[in-house]
Amino acid sequence: MVQYSFKGKNALITGSSKGIGRAVALALARGGANVALNCSGSRTQAEEAAEEIRALGGKAIVCVCDVSDQKAVEAMVQQTVAEFGSLDIFVSNAVYSDRELMVKANMEGFRRTIEVSMWGALHGVRAASQQMLTQPGRGRITVVSSPHAIIPFPTAMAYNMAKAAIDHMARTAAIELVREGIRVNVFHPGWIDTPGERKFFSEDQLAEGGQSMPMGRLGTSEEMAHGICFTLSDEAAYMTGTTLTMDGGVGLPWWSKRTEGKQ
Repeated sequence: MVQYSFKGKNALITGSSKGIGRAVALALARGGANVALNCSGSRTQAEEAAEEIRALGGKAIVCVCDVSDQKAVEAMVQQTVAEFGSLDIFVSNAVYSDRELMVKANMEGFRRTIEVSMWGALHGVRAASQQMLTQPGRGRITVVSSPHAIIPFPTAMAYNMAKAAIDHMARTAAIELVREGIRVNVFHPGWIDTPGERKFFSEDQLAEGGQSMPMGRLGTSEEMAHGICFTLSDEAAYMTGTTLTMDGGVGLPWWSKRTEGKQ
């Protein structure tokens, strides 16, 4: 795996106690960054990740915060700056999702999905941008979205809506901030083998689902971290307002999907 340099950079990643967020936090730390990990209910796992980062020689803190709470997100950004001195990298990754048909959906869960997955992303991007504008080095932001922003997956209307919204939110932030020296990009992971998928699928269903994908498997959090780190790296210095997709071909036409005995 290519190792990008983030020496001297300070990062905040929301939803980083497990899955893609955790993999990004560790990858940034391996590149030399100090990392603030965010969680809302998985503090033990976040603390374990923080210990891994410290073992790599970096600094790490854990910020327990519900990203749907604007004031709490603003306080989390300030906590990060107070600890590390600046905020150079922000990754919006925290998410919530319930899966039900729209006509049967529990509206409490529907609203919670929007509050965390859409408003949470906006609160983070806004607070991070406000801080970066006070710094001479400005910063880099990546919003982890989803192919759900484009593909209308059934039983996921609230999630689809939220992801479509944050794609356009991030592009708007990019055009507003580009002349200020702040880059904002979007990342679309495909179906990834993460703890969060166990909310919706059994191990057998995940194995079967992976086999049905064009590449014949689910993606890994570490693969996604590689892509996200690229968007944040100096190597992507001319990249802003765009979307990097690593979805294993899930967005390809249906006839591209693997069938028994065929490649």
